[in-house]
Amino acid sequence: MKAKKPLVALGAAAAAAGIAAAALSAGPASADPALSWTSISANADVRGLAKPHALSPQLREYAVGEGSMALENPDGVVAFYGYNANGTLVPDPTVTQAPGHNVEANKTEPDKNTYLVLNGLTGADPNYDYGTHFLYQGHETGVHGYISRINLDADTAHRVTLIADQLEDGTAIPTIDGSTWDPWAGRLLFTTESPSNASVMQSTPDIKATVQDISASVGRAGYEGIQNDSAGNLWLVEDVGGATPPGTAARNPNSFVYRFVPYSKSDLTQGGKLQALQVQSARTGQPITFQPIDANHPTGGDFTDDQKDLSSYGISFHTQWVTVHDTHVDVSGLPFDANAAAKAAGATPFKRPENGVFRPGTKFNEFYFTATGDTNANSTANAGFGGWGALYRLTQSDPADDTGTLDLFYASDRAHTGLDNVTFIDRDHLAAVEDAGDGLHLQRSALDSAYLFDVRVDQSTGVDPVRFLAEGRDPAATQDNMLSALGNGFNNEGDNEITGIHMSDGDPGIGGVLGAKLPKPFRDGWRLFWTQQHGENITWEIVPN
Repeated sequence: MKAKKPLVALGAAAAAAGIAAAALSAGPASADPALSWTSISANADVRGLAKPHALSPQLREYAVGEGSMALENPDGVVAFYGYNANGTLVPDPTVTQAPGHNVEANKTEPDKNTYLVLNGLTGADPNYDYGTHFLYQGHETGVHGYISRINLDADTAHRVTLIADQLEDGTAIPTIDGSTWDPWAGRLLFTTESPSNASVMQSTPDIKATVQDISASVGRAGYEGIQNDSAGNLWLVEDVGGATPPGTAARNPNSFVYRFVPYSKSDLTQGGKLQALQVQSARTGQPITFQPIDANHPTGGDFTDDQKDLSSYGISFHTQWVTVHDTHVDVSGLPFDANAAAKAAGATPFKRPENGVFRPGTKFNEFYFTATGDTNANSTANAGFGGWGALYRLTQSDPADDTGTLDLFYASDRAHTGLDNVTFIDRDHLAAVEDAGDGLHLQRSALDSAYLFDVRVDQSTGVDPVRFLAEGRDPAATQDNMLSALGNGFNNEGDNEITGIHMSDGDPGIGGVLGAKLPKPFRDGWRLFWTQQHGENITWEIVPN
């Protein structure tokens, strides 16, 4: 066997971006030395200017995977970690953009990270020891989706393995958003944020994986966040933007939070009950339901008293789970429209919820989820109606209970908005990252950031979260941002965004489900990863400085 090499920073970008930023006066996040992170300033959005991202001075990072790294086992157009093989990896000035004729290769946007410590996995080289530490991603854009695995113990030539780019029926995997590990089924789970195809898939973890569409069990919807609870249920968070009422720049609440209760925890293809969260109005006690934009509701559900209450501190809402589909009732074995079923069952829509996690040490009784909001500084829903987005807390006496309470944990604002991926760093500190988008970057003159929230603190007091990561904009994203402004069909996205923030010790057992253990940041195998999506598509590991 070939000797394994120690982990090293990969490429010039790793060295440049590991330099910490100067600290501001926001102070430490915690008395725990592992979490005494000093708040820093955001990176300004200066058009055409590439910038390195910055970290709190207590932290540093190194790249564990880069977009230009070749897959050790390419399959046609699926050839690199962050690029397709359908053009040059930088724009070619000799090429004229035209349909089917790319100025540059499609970027594939590795998304949510899932870290696992597994024994006995292999790769393309039968004589190489791939180690035991692995980081998995689904890819959000490109010609089609695929699943990659960063082999954290391997050298550069063996660093990134293609796990699969086809479903078991031979069709291409759709582009992927969310991921998690289901220890009961022994499968990776991926979501596609697309109601028109395989919205949830399960995959074996090794090379030449078997990937199955399980949408007949859980439905098709704009799923992104996916997470197990201690009972083996799946919690799914949907991200589908609603229509915009005329003259508002707002987006009608249109997405739901779901819980899937399987009939067999070890085999999700056996079906189960899909439930959606229903919130009762604090004013009337009646369910808050979807409101279409029509003659009776010209602004849909955007400016109702209930939406105002959902966007206000200090109001506790009663909740219940309502069953929207049951495979023992619908025995067709066919996928179904989960969003439509949730609306028909009277579930409560939110403004683009995207991800959710359980608070460790609460026996899965506290679930925090983000609502990205309208991501538009011109939205008339920003002032008091949730346009900036939010963090919500759902509390139940047991994760399998059908009732609970919901409250607003954090009301976002112009400086902290577009919250997307979340992870708990320890029992009391929640990291949340922004995906504000190019338009809002320009409107507020600031790029995306990652924040640390102390969940013991009453956020209504106006305390700002600690900004521990101020994302910059790499040269490739800067170029894409400028090219996309020209129109003309350029095929890549613009500014970098933060995705895949993930703290885990990689335990693949039932006791290792995220939320079961108290995280020990940077100790006893607990590791923190994130991906600088778009542009050069670099995945980073954060470590103490």
